[in-house]
Amino acid sequence: MKLKERVALITGAGAGIGQATARKFASEGATVILCDRNSQMVQQEAQALNADGHSAHAYTLDVTQREAIDEMVDDVKSKFGRVDILVNNAGITQDARLAQMTQEQFDKVIDVNLKGVFQCTQSVVDTMIEQKSGVILSASSVVGLYGNFGQTNYAASKFAVIGMTKTWARELGPKGIRVNAVCPGFIETDILKSMPGKVLDRLRDQCWQRRLGSPAEIANVYAFLASDDASYINGVAIEVSGGMSL
Repeated sequence: MKLKERVALITGAGAGIGQATARKFASEGATVILCDRNSQMVQQEAQALNADGHSAHAYTLDVTQREAIDEMVDDVKSKFGRVDILVNNAGITQDARLAQMTQEQFDKVIDVNLKGVFQCTQSVVDTMIEQKSGVILSASSVVGLYGNFGQTNYAASKFAVIGMTKTWARELGPKGIRVNAVCPGFIETDILKSMPGKVLDRLRDQCWQRRLGSPAEIANVYAFLASDDASYINGVAIEVSGGMSL
């Protein structure tokens, strides 16, 4: 088990990639701390993991609320004494063309996708520095590498996550902490369910494997980066898109 005895905090863990990541980390021996705004979903997922013999604990959390984040981290530290891994997975979309995008749409996405990553990371970093070890993983996107029509706010947030990742890798690498980002392509999650079938077919055609990715395929990359197998990987943004950018 690659993550045995590690304490892993995962935001947006109630569904999709976050849920798959929690399941993968648990299967690799980690104690998983599942955080999500949806209390019912995150509680159900933790219960399911515990029923399968894993160690899982649920917290209802909005990553835009710093006080709540700090309270959660303090509670985790009091119970387990450490935080080994943080996966900044929580994210939202509020799509519109530039001319039609509202201030509210822009601000909501930046608050969750960018400021939420900053706040969660800042909340755990002192603990990791004290431990002289830790792994911080954040969700960027292929949109954060190449941009995308109608996603000014989302692209800005995901570009910025990569910038923060590289900055933190420089600051924290000497302290024993690795920081990396993952850039998924188009993954079969609830976010895509609202898209018309023709749009989804076009997305599949953009990928050389001619299919969308699965949440488990992203979770596998997170698990690798969180493990000692990736001990010399720091400050990178790994594209996981089936080759769509080729």
